[in-house]
Amino acid sequence: MTDSTPTGAALLDWLRAALTRYVILPSAEAADAVTLWIAATHAQPAWAHAPRLVIRGPEKRCGKSRLLDIVEATCHAPFITVNSSSAAVYRSITEDPPTMLVDEADTIFGPKADGNEDLRGLLNAGHQRNRPAKRYDAATNRVESIPTFAMAALAGIGAMPDTIEDRAVVVRMRRRAPGETAAPYRHRRDRTPLRDVAAALNQWLRADLAVLEEAEPAMPVEDRAADTWEPLVIVADHAGASWPERARAAAVTLTAEADDNDQSSARVRLLATCRTAFGDDTALPTATLLERLKADPEGEWNDHGLAGLTAMKLGAMLREYDIRSGNIRFPNGQAKGYQRADFADAWARYCPAVEPVPEADILPLERGSRPSRPSLVTPAQSGTASNSGTA
Repeated sequence: MTDSTPTGAALLDWLRAALTRYVILPSAEAADAVTLWIAATHAQPAWAHAPRLVIRGPEKRCGKSRLLDIVEATCHAPFITVNSSSAAVYRSITEDPPTMLVDEADTIFGPKADGNEDLRGLLNAGHQRNRPAKRYDAATNRVESIPTFAMAALAGIGAMPDTIEDRAVVVRMRRRAPGETAAPYRHRRDRTPLRDVAAALNQWLRADLAVLEEAEPAMPVEDRAADTWEPLVIVADHAGASWPERARAAAVTLTAEADDNDQSSARVRLLATCRTAFGDDTALPTATLLERLKADPEGEWNDHGLAGLTAMKLGAMLREYDIRSGNIRFPNGQAKGYQRADFADAWARYCPAVEPVPEADILPLERGSRPSRPSLVTPAQSGTASNSGTA
């Protein structure tokens, strides 16, 4: 890389500055995550997983569409799916796929989503390689395998289905508060310089696809979250400067936010509530457990039929985890009830208790110490910038 060529860290700095110029993002970690997600679209052939970017807000005018505009201007080969047929979308995905962009995603996943089953299937399946769609071609009398692997950004009001958000970097947008300002984005004026940085990102990452494909970074999250965040962390490690630490801080923060807002199944929520209801007791009569579950008059367990959660419904839900009531001898006599020990395996598997993180294990960035934001410069202007990675 010559002295006149921007470093990877400088390119990420520039992209992040553009994002925060036009869009008010909910946190510094969200800005870092979106920056890395956009950059990762330029190296899709290197990835084993294609993370989704979910841009959601509780109401209109939260900046969702504006953020999608910036993503469109800076990502690799944007493919907007508005009014596209499923067949056209499927046929547009190749070994070097475009970046799929879906605005108003409630038209695909919401109550008016009839007729979009194929597109929903594509968005669900395309997170992992080697999950092609199978179609029978009557003209050739054979089954075709159609690639589905492609990164995708979806914007909409409210939560997306679990099958999407579980495979996504989720950014929760909100309306601007008084005093928060963003520069107006004009497609004709502003998109061209943004496409310039997209070209620079593509040139930087495409030169090292083999290196990126072989990378095995240390991940701060596990399981599917690790699959989703791995391409972003690899890009950050490749850029260097402060980006590796910031990528991992963003992964931890946004994954924790997703867990806090997890729309888990009613059975998992019941398990968690039972743990609270048991307290230090080793066994509880069914009637006492139900009483404690329904102690909150506005709680979920008062809303299961006219009488709320019943012993029969409780038993049916818990049997899915091999938890069953039995006759137990209590100080005041024998009664049907539940043993705390019978919940231990399900609690450990489905709703493990969160252990406090030792102070010594918290990275400085997680304590709220964030690098300062640079002024917005073009890739050419940043060509001689130091590899500080501040943003």
